[in-house]
Amino acid sequence: MLRRTLLRAAPLLAWPLPALAQSFPERPIVLVVPFTAGGSSDIAARLLAERMAPRIGPNARIIIENRAGAGGSLGADHVKRQAPDGHTLLLATASSHGTNPAALPATTPYDPVEDFTSIAMVGGGPMVIVASGRSGYRSIKDLLDAIRARPGALSFATSGAGGIGHLTAEYLLARAGHLRAEHIPYRGGAQVLAAMAAGEVEFSAEVLASAAPHLRDGTSRGLAVTVPQRHPLFPDIPSVAEAGMQEVEITTWNMLLAPRGLPPALLARLNEAANGALAEPALRERMAAAGVDAAEANTPEQARNFLVAELAKFRAIVQEARIQLGR
Repeated sequence: MLRRTLLRAAPLLAWPLPALAQSFPERPIVLVVPFTAGGSSDIAARLLAERMAPRIGPNARIIIENRAGAGGSLGADHVKRQAPDGHTLLLATASSHGTNPAALPATTPYDPVEDFTSIAMVGGGPMVIVASGRSGYRSIKDLLDAIRARPGALSFATSGAGGIGHLTAEYLLARAGHLRAEHIPYRGGAQVLAAMAAGEVEFSAEVLASAAPHLRDGTSRGLAVTVPQRHPLFPDIPSVAEAGMQEVEITTWNMLLAPRGLPPALLARLNEAANGALAEPALRERMAAAGVDAAEANTPEQARNFLVAELAKFRAIVQEARIQLGR
């Protein structure tokens, strides 16, 4: 979906840049990543910041600030409360602005669309269903057959209730016939993969970029990616569509946002800088090597429309998978 929808954006319009945008920035820009350092969102943010800053201005600096917690909601709420002057930005994720608001509407302290200004899509990629490298599961069919044979006895790990991994796993189980497995939330992706390697849980749904090192060293085994085609980073891992589950299509993504009310001139300046950076072949290659598919040029309106559509999709998944968390 990410490649078919995001990466087919129309050419951008040219905006005038009045004095407000010409004098920007007046101090370092803080790009908040709502997760811990080292994950796919953090990697994407650092790669983007490095190439985006010089496109904003010769003396522009972008500082990464990790504000983890509550599946990305803490960092997002912090940015929502900042001045809309372009000096505080958010690298939003499918968890902070898609699954959390869908699965935890009562405890998500912001409107994921109306409380922010959409600047540009950054990129994303598939989720991957993983099992321990020492397990006997060699395919997604093996895993689902085992769950079907022992309802509720097997378990899956996630880095938090309501996050992208949680909804992906629940949606997979629902589409396989409303199978039952125990959900065990951990503090983060590193703890999830460690628990799987130790045999504490049977499987997990992880962001491909985050799982990549563990897939390469064999501590985790990829059973299926949650998009119709195999991913070029791991061409040996089948897609869920190959297992007959064409309707299971979930991608994680990153979007550059600002607090609501960002002036149009600054919005134009930041959108242009982000798109320019993402167009650099070297940056796209570095992101791809990390498991992040960089977005093509896209307008703020296209980014906002994508966010609205993803939120609706996750709300439908919550309903179909019968997930009830803090409602």
